[in-house]
Amino acid sequence: MQVERIKGWLLIVALVALAVVAAWKVEDLGRSDRRSLQSRPAEVMGTSCRVIAVPGDNAEPRAAASAAGRALKEAEAALRRVEAEMSRHIHASALSRLNAAPAHKPVMLPPAVLEVLRDSQDLHAQTRGAFDVTSRPLIELWRSAGEVGKLPSRADIDRARRASDWTSLELGQKTALKRTNTVQVDLGGIAKGYGIDRAAEALRAAGMAGGLVDVGGDLRVFGSPPQGQAWEVKVQDPKGPGTIVTLAVKDGAVCTSGGYHRYVTIDGRQYSHIIDPRTGEPAQAVASATVLAADTTTADAWATALSVVGEEGLAWLPKKVEALLVVAAHDQLRSVMTRGMKQRIVAGPVYPVSEKQGDASGRGAR
Repeated sequence: MQVERIKGWLLIVALVALAVVAAWKVEDLGRSDRRSLQSRPAEVMGTSCRVIAVPGDNAEPRAAASAAGRALKEAEAALRRVEAEMSRHIHASALSRLNAAPAHKPVMLPPAVLEVLRDSQDLHAQTRGAFDVTSRPLIELWRSAGEVGKLPSRADIDRARRASDWTSLELGQKTALKRTNTVQVDLGGIAKGYGIDRAAEALRAAGMAGGLVDVGGDLRVFGSPPQGQAWEVKVQDPKGPGTIVTLAVKDGAVCTSGGYHRYVTIDGRQYSHIIDPRTGEPAQAVASATVLAADTTTADAWATALSVVGEEGLAWLPKKVEALLVVAAHDQLRSVMTRGMKQRIVAGPVYPVSEKQGDASGRGAR
């Protein structure tokens, strides 16, 4: 068993190293107000990726370009490490080892995985159960339903809901323990945000004056953008091409969740890939949910939770977290947003707006 574990970790290390070398593409954005470098690593966490590094204005051009290049590589490596530890698609990942473990056997986990699991447990409480990483059996049930084109029965849904929950997963200082064999964890609603945060920290640690990390449209920015005083973040229209708003963010994270990109079709009807863990049914509360927070881990998870609960969840938002929902009303779309989110808009919105009282302080991401 120990030999197999060592082989598994060696494989992960090799995959990370290979990905960083093979997927590297750097573009010079020097025609902007500030010199910067951009990379587009291939297939990070199964989706597109863009990283921008902005060196300080006072750096010598050649030294600045070299430092930015190193920063981009370190940021990508940080993303790959999180993917290698938390992906359900990688057989040797720590998450896969936990899911495959039998009941009552402690599983040693990397500190990062335990940190994300503890954050997930806290978020489960904050969201009244709307965000639940232990609901993987439900996710798999609906994925299989889409493949065969047949709705799952109520009995199947109830069985999947009972198979895995937080009461059956115990977190220790260095380990996790499943109390039943059927417990399964899926970190798809938070691991990407955590990886983006680690990549942004790598850019900062490398001395960059500004940076952007974008994975599949979820992103974090800090410091000086290539142009202007703030980063402009465009939020996609859930009903077609184009954007619904443009946000100005100086330092913070923006994540959007919805079923408009990923869904299954059964009997001609589309069902979101986001599952309400409380009911076992696909979420249908909103067309899209966009969250602005200081860190991407928080924004990622809350965007998923608000996709499940809709407008009701705006009252649950922690301080310094803002949100924009696109909801259907009498076959028409409208925007519902917190006051702090409204203050960040520099273009749009496309749909009529009503304001809800989330965190009205506006002291979160700047």
